[in-house]
Amino acid sequence: MHTDFDRCVRAVRSKDARFDGWFFTAVLTTRIYCRPSCPVVPPKDENMTFYPSAAAAQQAGFRACKRCRPDASPGSPQWNERADLVARAMRLIADGTVDREGVPGLAARLGYSTRQIERQLLAELGAGPLALARAQRAQTARILIETSALPMADIAFAAGFSSIRTFNETVREVFALAPTDLRTRALRGQAPAPSGLLTLRLPFRAPLCPDNLFGLLAATAVPGVEEWRDGAYHRTLRLPYGHGTVALAPRPDHVECRLALSDQRDLAGAISRCRRLLDLDADPEAVDAQLRTDPSLAPLVDKAPGRRVPRTVDAEEFAVRAVLGQQVSTAAARTLTARLVAAHGEPVEAAGGGLTHLFPTAASLAALDPEALAMPAGRRAAVVHTVEALASGELSLGIGSDWAEAREQLAALPGIGPWTAELIAMRALGDPDAFLPTDLGVHRAAARVGLPATPAALVRHAAAWRPWRAYAVQYLWSADDRSPLVCL
Repeated sequence: MHTDFDRCVRAVRSKDARFDGWFFTAVLTTRIYCRPSCPVVPPKDENMTFYPSAAAAQQAGFRACKRCRPDASPGSPQWNERADLVARAMRLIADGTVDREGVPGLAARLGYSTRQIERQLLAELGAGPLALARAQRAQTARILIETSALPMADIAFAAGFSSIRTFNETVREVFALAPTDLRTRALRGQAPAPSGLLTLRLPFRAPLCPDNLFGLLAATAVPGVEEWRDGAYHRTLRLPYGHGTVALAPRPDHVECRLALSDQRDLAGAISRCRRLLDLDADPEAVDAQLRTDPSLAPLVDKAPGRRVPRTVDAEEFAVRAVLGQQVSTAAARTLTARLVAAHGEPVEAAGGGLTHLFPTAASLAALDPEALAMPAGRRAAVVHTVEALASGELSLGIGSDWAEAREQLAALPGIGPWTAELIAMRALGDPDAFLPTDLGVHRAAARVGLPATPAALVRHAAAWRPWRAYAVQYLWSADDRSPLVCL
């Protein structure tokens, strides 16, 4: 979109927040870049130029506006919606792959050469993988500076910088303030949070329907790993450098996120996973506009617009849970999964509440004697095949995975049918077009709103909903009185 100058100018003139994250406005006279919705008086048209990413604006020598904080705007929906190389690379960069493994590690995960990755990102986003990772490190540093009492030296290394000097230079260049000045400006007399506990705001594009998001997570929460308590969804997190816990609570214009991490280097990855879990980078107006064109869906969309697709913080965990939940009720699936967690999960200490374990890894489950898995023989066999495929790498469900290839890998596993494969594609892979035509709740809701009743006929009808069929499923579940959603 950033190449459509006239459209970008109109968005800036109207201060349209719907375009935040889609592009960034750079002002040639002040050398500042902003969100389209920045509250300051827009500059003259001839003084504006536009970039597809914050990293591209920073690389061109612009610094972040202190009013609208463009570095903290919702991310572009494209990286959640698309399955191509650039989108997969952006999801991996957001998860911290470049910081942990370098550009060669990113390229290896995607199956391309380093040169190909750099060329594709530069052409699409105006910045290469190192510049994109640098922009993320700057934002991670800003969060730690503004919300914690950590010493600056600890923040520098926790954010992924190789030296304190690089940290200081980057913060000054990106935000036009020294790290200590940034903290003073943010706190303004308030005490920072204790070390180890971070509270931050996760922005999103309005509208958002919290009952949809948090209701499903609360209804399917596995005791020990997840819980709904005190108006927030709590869960444990297994992260690259350690573990943590998170509490996510809906607010009118943001989601409040309270993180406790055993290693602060996991901050950027934890934020990325929480945003992905809640589908916060979606563009609900684009989704709802498409679904409203169907007269059968329009009343459901108008009743509660902004439904998201609840996803996951751990794709391997969700795959195991999906297999356990085949052909049983939500309550039965929770019971089976809770037993698995209690017997084989890794214990953790969390302040207050009922969080007690990390979900067991696929590798740890694959190493068990199958007879140790207390469940019916058929389901046990399906779980064993799934965890073995995950542990060996035969099945890849990471955020950089190819969606079509992952579906083929799932279909090849004994005990995994189309319903399970599509549910995993929807919530673990994040495919916005995943569809569940054989789901009982979808079938009941379709009949209720006048849609075709048979799976084949519904698939044909749903072609008009593409590429948003996963969102259509959320609206259909809302019309089913026996869906697993709860009202919060």
